[in-house]
Amino acid sequence: MIEITSCSSRRDFLIACAALAAGGCASVAVRPVPRNGDVVRLSLAEYPELSKPGGFTKILPEGAENPVYILALGENRFAALSPICTHRGCTVEIEGSRLVCPCHGSTYDREGTVLRGPAERALSRHELTVTGSDLFIKVARP
Repeated sequence: MIEITSCSSRRDFLIACAALAAGGCASVAVRPVPRNGDVVRLSLAEYPELSKPGGFTKILPEGAENPVYILALGENRFAALSPICTHRGCTVEIEGSRLVCPCHGSTYDREGTVLRGPAERALSRHELTVTGSDLFIKVARP
């Protein structure tokens, strides 16, 4: 059961309502993660979904308003993307090899590049570094 106790913004409220409506279909829960300054560290051992191409996870850095999508691209490559559509600010969903905006149909590839409009700009990317079995993602300070 999902409980809505408080929403700090209209977007939080809409996300919570969408989660209730979806009733746990193919959506992946957003995992809160601590930050060290403007960096988040993810150990791949703790995120087995990132061990294969096509895998992904959704994280919410401590103090952040919006999540960050981490997508496995294969060959030890990853993308860290903002889920906010560059067309009108809706939250895109990961659908296999693409990210799709439910509001107006903009479609992006797993690196955030626009495949189909009306969006004209790529999704915002977060700087991501792979060191051994750790990912370091640069995120804006709260």
